[in-house]
Amino acid sequence: MSTLLLSHPACFGHVVPQGHPERPERMRAVNEALAIDRFSRLVRRDAPECDIGVISLCHPEQYVDELRHVAPKEGMVYLDGDTSMSPGTWEALMRGVGGAVHAVDEVMAGKVANAFVATRPPGHHAETARPMGFCFFDNAAIAARHAQRKYGIERVAVVDFDVHHGNGTQEIFWADDTVMYASTHQMPLFPGTGATSERGEHDTVVNAPLRSGDGSQAFRDAFDLAILPRLETFAPELVVISAGFDAHHRDPLASLQVTEKDFGWVTKKLMDIADKTAGGRVVSILEGGYDLQGLKDSVTAHVAALMGSESFPP
Repeated sequence: MSTLLLSHPACFGHVVPQGHPERPERMRAVNEALAIDRFSRLVRRDAPECDIGVISLCHPEQYVDELRHVAPKEGMVYLDGDTSMSPGTWEALMRGVGGAVHAVDEVMAGKVANAFVATRPPGHHAETARPMGFCFFDNAAIAARHAQRKYGIERVAVVDFDVHHGNGTQEIFWADDTVMYASTHQMPLFPGTGATSERGEHDTVVNAPLRSGDGSQAFRDAFDLAILPRLETFAPELVVISAGFDAHHRDPLASLQVTEKDFGWVTKKLMDIADKTAGGRVVSILEGGYDLQGLKDSVTAHVAALMGSESFPP
């Protein structure tokens, strides 16, 4: 079985202000990382545009309509201090959601073993009706809801190792006992959520915050001690990964000391749980990662693990 890679050139069209970290060059770095011979076995497809109705699985129609109408035909519109839209943003958003949904379809149909959705902008900070933190629609949350609605999946896990807490995903699933949201992240740091005491209405939220300067051991301990045992007990039928790589030691937006090998390691650990409870079904969706070399190295390790072509130290 193969690994599916979904991306699209339209993701370059989401233009941001000069000096903004979530820049189109991120896509170029991902493409370069996955262009080498070791990734020749990837099944490569363009991320399709989504049916706009699928977004309403997590975001109200009024919010979707407002964003669509505020999207500029020229220039730039600022939604908050660090979240803006350009003329190419809307298509990039539609490809991001469409890629996430199509990845679920292909994995659930058994056409591929797993999938990596390499699109931008990211999504995990987008709350039900609020864009923030570079994010507009929560692709990972929509993927989880789509799997439940279309395929009758009873339990989905969304696992987030971005250095910033996925406040949007947590808010969307806070009162839902059918979705587990688990996160490692630096704290204190934007957006200020993600304390261990935040557990959701049904104890299906698992936050394992890390401190500035924490590295490989603390990152792996957070998974081994706090997250992986809870995931095994929850027994998800699909694992969705919010794959942010800004916990990498090179990243300028935080101060964790995680390495690309740690991202490969945690990917393999999540795949092991998916093998036990979900028939191996894993859909990974790109979130953050703002140092271009760190992003390249991390994506290389992550996708190699998805393909089963690397082993990582215990």
